[in-house]
Amino acid sequence: MPVKIISDSTCDLSQELLRKYDIEVAPLTVTLGNRSGPDGAEITPEDIYRYVETSGQLPKTSAVNLMAYEALFRKWRKKGFEIIHFCISSEFSSSWQNACVAAQETGGVYPVDSRNLSTGQGLTVLKAAEMAMTGASVEEILRTCADMIPRVEASFVANSIDFLYKGGRCSALAALGANMFHIKPCIEVQDGTMVPRKKYRGSIQKVICAYVEDRLKGRTDIDLKRIFITHTRCREETVETVRRLIRQYQPGIEEILETTAGATITTHCGPETLGILFLRKM
Repeated sequence: MPVKIISDSTCDLSQELLRKYDIEVAPLTVTLGNRSGPDGAEITPEDIYRYVETSGQLPKTSAVNLMAYEALFRKWRKKGFEIIHFCISSEFSSSWQNACVAAQETGGVYPVDSRNLSTGQGLTVLKAAEMAMTGASVEEILRTCADMIPRVEASFVANSIDFLYKGGRCSALAALGANMFHIKPCIEVQDGTMVPRKKYRGSIQKVICAYVEDRLKGRTDIDLKRIFITHTRCREETVETVRRLIRQYQPGIEEILETTAGATITTHCGPETLGILFLRKM
């Protein structure tokens, strides 16, 4: 039986990648005051920025609900597919729990807790889609993904932690100190949760260069197949500098993919946030 790969919208894969690898997306819902809509389809990152600038409030995000999951899963089951569905880490959203309940009701559906977010999740989704396109079985894909998930290295630096503060991800004291001293924190995803690590100071362009060097220079444990540059409203020249630094520090990288974060991820990290996301070797 063929396998259909589905991911929730937090995987932050571009429309080009979704089409190329035949990946279906289950969108989370984003609410801006009295307006609600699906992430990506109706609510975009630019909508997020405008709402925050005009209202001073942060949008709310909600998980894919049970009815939406059941309808989506049944659609592909009726077409004769088994389904593997990837969710943002269960530590961040109830999408995982809803997907599990819908999978039990539908049958033939295998939810995967990515233990990650954004293209940290997307890396696993792409691998699963590549395998599905070559005719791999559900069991083969699930085994490969279970091996990959602990090896995903996802991190990012943020120009401001205002969005993290408004979203309850850091304290008011931490936000005040970061803004006063121009601190740009590096956030890592570890064991399915976000953990603050190194603190940088200076302009975001300078900080991003230092961050890329810290992440890549001199390392021999990086899987060189692909690396993501994922960002929110970063300058084109900044992204190009990051691309050049990746080639400088890891010249063997086969594929560098650039994506912009969707509305859900943007809600929690704000503009001028950038991460490089990749796999470590076994």
